[in-house]
Formats: sequence, structure tokens, C-alpha cells
Amino acid sequence: MSRLAANKNGQKQPLFDLMPSRQARSSYRKAVVASSLIGLALVACLAFVILRQSDSSAQARLLADSSAPEGVSGALTVDPTAGGLRLCNKTASRVGVAIGYKLSEIWTTEGWWNVATGTCETLMAGPLVSRFYYIYAVDYDQGGVWGGKAIMCTRDKMFTIKGIEDCVARGFERTGFFEVDTGEQRSWTVQLTEPGTSGTGGQ
Repeated sequence: MSRLAANKNGQKQPLFDLMPSRQARSSYRKAVVASSLIGLALVACLAFVILRQSDSSAQARLLADSSAPEGVSGALTVDPTAGGLRLCNKTASRVGVAIGYKLSEIWTTEGWWNVATGTCETLMAGPLVSRFYYIYAVDYDQGGVWGGKAIMCTRDKMFTIKGIEDCVARGFERTGFFEVDTGEQRSWTVQLTEPGTSGTGGQ
């Protein structure tokens, strides 16, 4: 004998009629599956965005137009064992060099490297992890600089400065660096030369 239950009109009907039908249970399962798929899609999209942001850190660039000044050239380092970013001083003067780069979403500047005439110094040990780096160089003997439009913070003594905002307010100097595009190579060499036959030092 089937169990009976009273409906709102006081009439009795089989209890199994009040239970969800197979069709209703199937629709519910489909809704759960669809919700799970949507959740997985959202997680995948979030992971993609994070990866893109990580990749953009390697492509970090201050200015779209930040070409190197006269007297600066760069090329893939010939020696495959000499990874990193190197600077060679091809001038007749002693040169002081500062570098700027972005690491872990923080712009950082460092200096100074003293590069004697006819020598090279490694500014960043390799292999390189970024495409763009920024350099500012000073001719100690004849005056002049090699600089650009990318504003970063420096000071006269040796330094490592985190951030490029509010340089003066933080007690630093606002300095224009020029951009070095390594082309995503693992090693790169920058050469400083006299900017012209009539010039001495940088510009």
C-alpha cells in the first residue's frame, strides 16, 4: 500500500508524487556541472592574467620613445660565456655608470661603476631576465654625460634606490637615463664611444 500525504486542499495523494522527478534531478545535476565549468573557466582566466602580468614585468619599459644618445651602441655579447649586461668604455676618459631596471614589479637604480678607458664592466650578471635596461653615464675627465628621457633617481655616492617616484622629495636627484633594448637576448654589451669627431665625452 502506498503512503499518502494531504495536499493544500485536504485531498490525499501518493507521497512519491511529491518527490522530485527524474527530469528535475537531471536538470539539477546539469546546473551543478555548468556552474563547476564556469568556475574552472574563471580560475583559468585569472591564471592567464597573472602569467601575462609576470611576462609584462620582463617587458617593463618606461618610455615608448627612449632611444640611446649619440656615442652609444649595443650588440649581443660575442663571448657566449660572458652572460649579463656589460658596458665597455671606448672613450679616452674614465666613465661613471648607473643602471636602472625593473625587478619584481619594483623599479630600481644602482650606481656607480667606475669604468676605465679601454675596459669593460659587468653591470648585471646573466643571464638577463628583462628586455629593457636603462643607463646613465658620466665622463669624469672631459665632462658631459650619456643620458636620455627616462627619469630615475640617483645620488652622487654609491647607491641602490628602490622606486623612481618623488626623487627630490626623498633626497635624491632626478636623472635622465637612456634605454638599452637587448632584444630579449640573454647577454648584451653596450659600448660608449666619443659622440662625434668634434665632441669629447658624452652629450
